[in-house]
Order: sequence, then C-alpha cells, then structure tokens
Amino acid sequence: MISPIKLWRRQKYIPELLLQEGQVLSWTIVRTPPTGFKQFAPYVVALIELKSGVKMAGQLVDCNILKLKSGAKVKAVLRKVRESSKEGIIPYGIKFKIK
Repeated sequence: MISPIKLWRRQKYIPELLLQEGQVLSWTIVRTPPTGFKQFAPYVVALIELKSGVKMAGQLVDCNILKLKSGAKVKAVLRKVRESSKEGIIPYGIKFKIK
C-alpha cells in the first residue's frame, strides 16, 4: 500500500507547474506502454521547455499526432496519470496540452 504521506510529497510540485506555458522540443509516440498506462496508448511523450527555462518530459494530451511539430506551444494541465492502484487511489499529475 502506498502511504498517503508519500503521495502528498510526490504531488507538491503540481501547483508550481500548473498552467505554466512552454514549447515542444522533441517527442516520441509510445505504442506499447508499460503496465498501468495501457488505456492511454498510443500516446505522445515530449520534451518540453517551459518559459522559465526548465526542461521536462511529459505526456501530451488532446493532440493530433499527425499535426504535431517542434516548437508547438503547450500549457501544463492536471490529468489522470495512470490507471488506479489496487488501493483504489487514482493518481493525478502534470501533463501538457497544445494551446
């Protein structure tokens, strides 16, 4: 079982990143996902550079894979990260949406 304290510590960065804007530097399409991510496949994982200069990897949501280009403007949004655990906890985190 995952400790609620551990979950809270993992989530502390979310308010700082939520709705920040940036751009796509590079991306790849995940067609064969690991356990816990099958419902999202195929999905795009991108390297994002935020306006603050911070670079991070994240999943792109609600995007047309065929029209995706480097330099596309994105914003950080809160979304379900993976399937719920055995304990019934639904994990949420930062993903990115094309503006």
